[in-house]
Amino acid sequence: MLGKGMIFGNPYVGVFCSANENIAVIPYATEPEFPEKVMKFLGVGETVRMSIDGCSTLGALVTMNSHGAVVPDTISEDEVKKITPHLEVTRIAQRHNAMGNNILANDNGAIVHPEFDDTTVKRISKALGVPAERGTIAGWGTVGSSAVATNKGAICHPHTTALEMEAMERVLGVPPQLCTANYGTGQVGACMIANSKGALVGERTTPIELGKVEEGLHLY
Repeated sequence: MLGKGMIFGNPYVGVFCSANENIAVIPYATEPEFPEKVMKFLGVGETVRMSIDGCSTLGALVTMNSHGAVVPDTISEDEVKKITPHLEVTRIAQRHNAMGNNILANDNGAIVHPEFDDTTVKRISKALGVPAERGTIAGWGTVGSSAVATNKGAICHPHTTALEMEAMERVLGVPPQLCTANYGTGQVGACMIANSKGALVGERTTPIELGKVEEGLHLY
């Protein structure tokens, strides 16, 4: 399913939330109807209210697939316990610590910030249970905010090069498509949360953009 929404009056849903095939993590202070909307459009069985290092920008800070979750090492023990009933959590100490922004992953592979060192890339690969490679999208190292990948498809910033798209398809195992959301925003990962069953996209997204999201993520 495909739907539109806001969080805290903000159309950048992907900054604040993250999801895999089974759960979604959302900030504590979300509107009462928001968890039901996430469950409806993504088909997840549960939403987990939490924070990371006291912050509500969960989508920027955590990356999840069906195998595990990667978070910054600033997360507290109590916050880790929110996720561990559902997924094994791996903490990563990095200068670029916004793991949701800096990792693009599905259940087939992961593309990570080009400045991550070898040890970090290996730890991400082990945590998510998939091969991981460094890369960029539209020249940006913040690959998680510049694209969205599910087990069915991927969408990416409209300035993504042909070589970058080839790398996405090779690593993630799904064909990517150029796309914008929220009325022309190229950082599509910041605009939505998605899995193979559906997506919740920012309210400012136009009908034409919704069609591109639906087509690129194979949600029809």
